[in-house]
Amino acid sequence: MGRIFRAVGYLPLSPSGLSAGSPVTSPIKSLGGLFQKKDEEDGGTTSPKGSGLSRSLTAPRIGESLINRGNSIYRSLRLGSKRDKNKACRPGLENIFPESSLEEKKEEKVEEEEVCEEIEETYSLPELPHTPLSVMQISNLIEMEVLEEAYLNLLALRQEFQQEQESCSEDSPMELAKKEKDLNLLYRAMMEKICTIVRDSNSLPSRNKGLLVYVARIIQEEERRAEKPGGLPDSWMDAWREAVCEGVQVKVKGVHLEQKEQNTSWLSVHLGLLGKAIVEDLENVRKQLRWSYPPSFKVFSTYVKSYHRVVREHLKKLEVQVTELKDLYALLDWIIHRYKSERIMGSPSLQPDMTDESTDLQLEDDFLKQLMEKYCSRVREDMKFSLGRLIELENEDFWSHRNSPKKEDNFLVCHINMDIWTRVKGSVDLSKNIDAQLAQRVISSCLKELKQFPKRFETEFKNHCGALKPQPLWTEYHITYINSFTALQGHMEDYQLECPQETEEFRKEVKWLIVRLSQNLEDQYKEDVTPFLRRMMTRKWLTNEEDFKNLHNRTELLSQHCAVMRPPYAQEFASRLHYHVVKEYIGQLMKNNYSCKNRKHEKAATKIRAQWDELKDLFEEMNSSHEWLHHVGDDLSNIIIQKNKADIKDHLQPLVEHYPDFSKKHLVAVLYFRGLTRGREYQLILRRLSELKKKQGNDVCDRNHVLFSGMQVAVNTDCFSNLPFSCLNFLLPNN
Repeated sequence: MGRIFRAVGYLPLSPSGLSAGSPVTSPIKSLGGLFQKKDEEDGGTTSPKGSGLSRSLTAPRIGESLINRGNSIYRSLRLGSKRDKNKACRPGLENIFPESSLEEKKEEKVEEEEVCEEIEETYSLPELPHTPLSVMQISNLIEMEVLEEAYLNLLALRQEFQQEQESCSEDSPMELAKKEKDLNLLYRAMMEKICTIVRDSNSLPSRNKGLLVYVARIIQEEERRAEKPGGLPDSWMDAWREAVCEGVQVKVKGVHLEQKEQNTSWLSVHLGLLGKAIVEDLENVRKQLRWSYPPSFKVFSTYVKSYHRVVREHLKKLEVQVTELKDLYALLDWIIHRYKSERIMGSPSLQPDMTDESTDLQLEDDFLKQLMEKYCSRVREDMKFSLGRLIELENEDFWSHRNSPKKEDNFLVCHINMDIWTRVKGSVDLSKNIDAQLAQRVISSCLKELKQFPKRFETEFKNHCGALKPQPLWTEYHITYINSFTALQGHMEDYQLECPQETEEFRKEVKWLIVRLSQNLEDQYKEDVTPFLRRMMTRKWLTNEEDFKNLHNRTELLSQHCAVMRPPYAQEFASRLHYHVVKEYIGQLMKNNYSCKNRKHEKAATKIRAQWDELKDLFEEMNSSHEWLHHVGDDLSNIIIQKNKADIKDHLQPLVEHYPDFSKKHLVAVLYFRGLTRGREYQLILRRLSELKKKQGNDVCDRNHVLFSGMQVAVNTDCFSNLPFSCLNFLLPNN
């Protein structure tokens, strides 16, 4: 029996044997209409001249003949050596190429290049046997992969069924049903065998290469006969595509995958091997398998789509096992970049066939979204762990051993801010390599976790270092962390555009931590200097320098601390304490603790001016922004030092201009310290102040310079001090 389908194989050509201008003619194409389908041929009818095996043969002889025939056909499907194949593919080449050309070719040792041609779409179906083999015999042929003879007999059996069905009487429905069942079983066996061959074709290409030609023709014929009775309701093309997909699944499952406990780089290694296996398999499809099918099968495209589908499902299973950040990164990078890159689907070895194919791994949107969320969650978890570890290291390196912080560029520093910034920047830069949106979500995750860090750090700092107060080391630690968190806040400002809300929330938390640390230092300074300030403007103060020296020394130490504190908080810190010292120092004048007698007001004014200059110099060194406070000492000294009471009212205007909140009660307290509590000049001075204040109400003045309104003023118990000037006219001399 002749072969059912004759496929176009590989045709080696050697152009060196042709004379110039001779056309190159394919010997296979010159075979004429071998693959032309007969338009008049009916797929379900055969010529009565067709020959087949007779059912009258005895069983042993039938079995022996069947086995011999099957083995012969089975052996005929095996591919021989390359030399044999070349001989088979080019019959009569000795007549085409002169012997001299062949010898010349051998001398030049030019290798032959195989030129592959596609299988023709059309084909001719041989005559079917008059009497088909038994069901068992056909089944055995299918099992032995003698597809040609098995299929011809299967078609003959189907033809018998169709004829009997058309002429069937109501007396033999059972016989017809039995034959239909046999047909169904044989067709199922044929489809399963074909699917097995297709599934294994990319794993055993040399074994299945010849069989695939028969597979393709059987599928074509069955698709053509799909509407006729006796066949399967299933689509043979769909079954073929599913078999291709199963073969791809076998390939993917065969890629080596180590346990994560055995190799920390288990996923990266597996994905690398998977990409290599995909490229190698598609190269094999492109170079070999595709030539065993007609073009309508779109073999290469089918394999590409199958890999998209199988790899997608494979990655879903891998994702469940992935927990570490490095593995999540490797998986995302492979999906988004490597899969479609030149390393895999964009490989030059797959061109130009990939031109019309999608190189993207077609995942569900939810899967990629969930994978990115998992990545961001892991980034945040790792960030939380790292921040906790930084606190532990700070305790081990400094707090527990009471080590002093280091200086860089004359500022107290620790490296906690650089460690955090490096960690955040590394996570963000790494995610940018994958996707810009992922990078933005990573920034958000980092900032959300960092938002919790200032309070967490403050709690641990208090627990470990609270007992150090008020030692200098306690102060140094506070300044160090004010500097560190100031620098950290500056680093995080780089992400303002990407995540404005998260950046602002983090900024607020850092700001409040710095405020609390600064407030601790302020409270400690105020606590230290309060006893010295309370003894200003007293009898002891006038004759003793001890309290002011203590105040000066403590303020000088404060100046040294401000020098190692980074701006802008150093200036803000110095400005607040500058205001506090001025308010408390001048405030002692308002308490009526002492009144200068016997011209002691000149000594007091001189002392105030001298001490004021020293304090002013200290706060100028600290870069206090409250320069407007510098005037108050000189303005008050100019009032107190006047020998002639009448001259006092001429020195009120600078004080009122510099400090709009200076009022009558404050002037009364200053005059009391000066030793002036009543009299005509006393009343004239008060009247002059009223005139200046009234005039000031109509002029524009700086209302931000508020100093005196917050000072407590003692009530003067002298009953004559507040009487109107008109009531005291009788006390004035007539001249």
